[in-house]
Amino acid sequence: MLEVTGLESGYGGPPVLHGLNLTVAPGEIVAVVGANGAGKTTLLNTIAGLLRPGAGSITLDGAEIGGRPAEQIVRAGLCLVPEGRQVVAPLSVEENLLVGAYSRQDRGVKSTLQAIYTRFPRLAERRRQAAGLMSGGEQQMLAIGRAMMARPRIMLLDEPSMGLAPLIIAEIFRLLADLHGQGMAILLVEQNARKALALAHRGYVLESGRIVLAGPAAELARSPAVVAAYLGGG
Repeated sequence: MLEVTGLESGYGGPPVLHGLNLTVAPGEIVAVVGANGAGKTTLLNTIAGLLRPGAGSITLDGAEIGGRPAEQIVRAGLCLVPEGRQVVAPLSVEENLLVGAYSRQDRGVKSTLQAIYTRFPRLAERRRQAAGLMSGGEQQMLAIGRAMMARPRIMLLDEPSMGLAPLIIAEIFRLLADLHGQGMAILLVEQNARKALALAHRGYVLESGRIVLAGPAAELARSPAVVAAYLGGG
């Protein structure tokens, strides 16, 4: 579904990503793990159209999306849940959700909204509340719900566990497993390597903008290098 080939990207100076190759198959969960500063957010922002690639190719279902405007990429079926949630604090929960459906021109927005309220009862209870007054966990659910409003076929998530309590993290990861069960492909960037690799089918380890390890997630979770660097082993 998603194929990244020879990708270079950055912020106007030297590239942050160097010749990066990555794929996500339909209905697959793929995790990208690595330390802070490895280039994980740069990778997702480039795929999602927030940064222009300096070189390489990004295709979605065989069509080139690298360098296209972000709103066109959303319409093509790819949506990003950004690091730090980035909800629009003064807007209500429902207004934030409707922002996610901005690019849609069909008549199913109300039914999608109701489905999200059914999945996230706390959002339904707080639909008129300003999003900035919600807890971090509730804002993460709102950010995921906002992305779901666009009806993506592949969802990119940047550090969904960041700053959340363990019980909320477990709830978020159960939600991701449920979305996968409904056929959604997921590309997950996560510093909590243990959680990410336990959920994913395949994984990549990113260091200094380069893929240094790749393979089935279960094998990466047993790799001595990954255990020592990311899973707290010796």
